[in-house]
Amino acid sequence: MSDLDQLTQSLARNLKRWRGERGFTLDALATRSGVSRGMIIQIEQARTNPSVGTTVKLADALGISITTLLDEEQTTRVRLVTPEQAVRMWSTRGGGHATLHVGTENRGPLELWSWLLMPGDSRTSDPHPPGTTELLRVTHGELTLVVDGTVFRVPAGTSVTFEGDVTHTYRNEGPDPMEMTMAVSVPPARSVPPAR
Repeated sequence: MSDLDQLTQSLARNLKRWRGERGFTLDALATRSGVSRGMIIQIEQARTNPSVGTTVKLADALGISITTLLDEEQTTRVRLVTPEQAVRMWSTRGGGHATLHVGTENRGPLELWSWLLMPGDSRTSDPHPPGTTELLRVTHGELTLVVDGTVFRVPAGTSVTFEGDVTHTYRNEGPDPMEMTMAVSVPPARSVPPAR
């Protein structure tokens, strides 16, 4: 079985499990996430490998980290993640990419990422649930961060934190590759009562 097949199977299994634990119907999860009911069914049946954006929307709607949604094995107190187990979430033709290294569900999802944006690369994120906080530190180059329409220049060595419940964009407008480490904290989802 290929790595992609394993990832698809893990996603299918974990999406079903977490949807059940949250008490969400297919329709409720579709409404909360903005992902169609048909797409959720295909994912739960391991018939498709969804985009990063779709995976993020589902994790946000469930109140869990992407790591938890994709994780093959949930372990106990200590969890080591080798470089081979880290999940490359997206990449560009120019060589930019984001890698999700590790996450946890304690007191709400918390994820640790490394990003590389090549000159000219840009990634836009839809708003996360209210209460989501992003922390990042640029280690090389300069990041152009746009949060809710406001532009911030973040040079190497600078850290920033912001509330991620609005549209935000990460851009590299400089001549050099931009590297950063980012942590994302998402509040836990609350179960919704069943529809009457």
